[in-house]
Amino acid sequence: MQESREVIPLVDLSAQYAAIRPEIDTAIQRVLDSGAFILGHEVEQFEQAFAAYCDVRHAIGVASGTAALHLALLGCGIGPGDEVITTPLTFAATVEAIAHAGAHPVFADIDPRTCNIDPSAVAAAIGTRTRAIVGVHLYGIPIDVDPLHTIAERHRLLLIEDAAQAHGARYRGQRIGGLGAAAGFSFYPGKNLGAYGDAGIVTTNDADIAARVRRLRDHGRSGGKYRHTVIGYGERLDALQAAVLRVKLHHLDEWNTRRRRAADRYRELLAGLPAVPQAVANDVEAAYHLFVVRLSERDRVLAQLHAMGIGAGVHYPVALHMQPAYAHLGYGAGSFPHAERAAAEVLSLPLYPEITEAQLVEVASALRRALEKAA
Repeated sequence: MQESREVIPLVDLSAQYAAIRPEIDTAIQRVLDSGAFILGHEVEQFEQAFAAYCDVRHAIGVASGTAALHLALLGCGIGPGDEVITTPLTFAATVEAIAHAGAHPVFADIDPRTCNIDPSAVAAAIGTRTRAIVGVHLYGIPIDVDPLHTIAERHRLLLIEDAAQAHGARYRGQRIGGLGAAAGFSFYPGKNLGAYGDAGIVTTNDADIAARVRRLRDHGRSGGKYRHTVIGYGERLDALQAAVLRVKLHHLDEWNTRRRRAADRYRELLAGLPAVPQAVANDVEAAYHLFVVRLSERDRVLAQLHAMGIGAGVHYPVALHMQPAYAHLGYGAGSFPHAERAAAEVLSLPLYPEITEAQLVEVASALRRALEKAA
C-alpha cells in the first residue's frame, strides 16, 4: 500500500490569510461600509504607501500587472514604430504590453547564471528604431541595472522595469521600482505582495509620466468626470484590492525575509546535488518570488515530485520566441540558446513565507530521490 503523505504546495495562500485574517477582514468590511469601490480614498492611501515603500515620488494603481507595464510604456511615450528590447524568458504579459503599446518586441538572450537579460546581448540587439529596454526582475532576482543604464544612456534609451516578481527587492541598496523611467508591478494573488484578484501599480519619479498614466487608466479623463483629453482605458484599481494590499504591505519585508531564509536553507540542503540554483549577485537583495533550480531531465524529475506530493512547477517551459503567438517576429530554434536551454531546465520548488523547516527538508529529500530515479 502506498504511503500517504501531506501535499506540500508550490504556494500556500490560505496559510497567509490565516495569519492576518482579522486585519484583512476589517479592511474589507471598511470598504463595504464605505460604498466606494473604484479608486477613491483606499486607492490613494495605498498608492502613497507603496510609493514611500519603493522610495519613489509617484505610484499609480491599475487593474493588473499587465496593465501596469502597458500603461508604463505608453506613459513613457512608447508607441508604433518603436522597438523595445526584452527577454524571451518571461511571462507572456511582458511582451503583450509591448505589443499593445503598438511597439515591436525585440528579444535579447539571458545570462545563463541568473536567467536575467544579458546586458551584452541587449547592446548587440539595439537598432535605429530602439527606444526602450524592458528589464524583467525574473523570479524576484534584480536585473544587472548599472550596465543596462550605461547602455541606455549611451543610446538615449529608456529603461523600464518589469517588477511583477520583485516586490521589495533591492539593487545595490535601492528598492526595485525606482531604477528606471518607470516600473510595472503585478499584485496577482500568488505574488510576494498579492491581492485577492487582479491588481497592479506603476511607479515612477517622473511627474509627467505619472500624469499620463493616471489619465490613461481612467478613460483619458482629466479635469472632470466627463472631460476626456485622450483616448484611454478602463484600467482602474479596485478599492477592495487596495485595502487588502495596504494591510499586506505592512508585512511584506517580514515575508521577504522569511523567503530569503528559506532560499538559503534550500541552498544548504541541495548542496552537492545536480540541481543548480539561480545565481544571485552579492550586491542585490532578492525577493525570491520563486526558488528556481536548473537540472537535466527536468520533466521526469517534475513528474516524480508530483507523484511524491510535492507541488513543484515550471516558470517558464517555452521561451517566448518559440511561442506561436510570436512566430511573426521571425525568430526560431537556436535564436536564443541560453533562454531555450533554461526553459528546458528550470524547476520551481515550493516557497512561501509560511513554509516550515520540515517542509523544506521534505522537498529537498524528495528532489534527491527524484533525481536518483531520473538518472
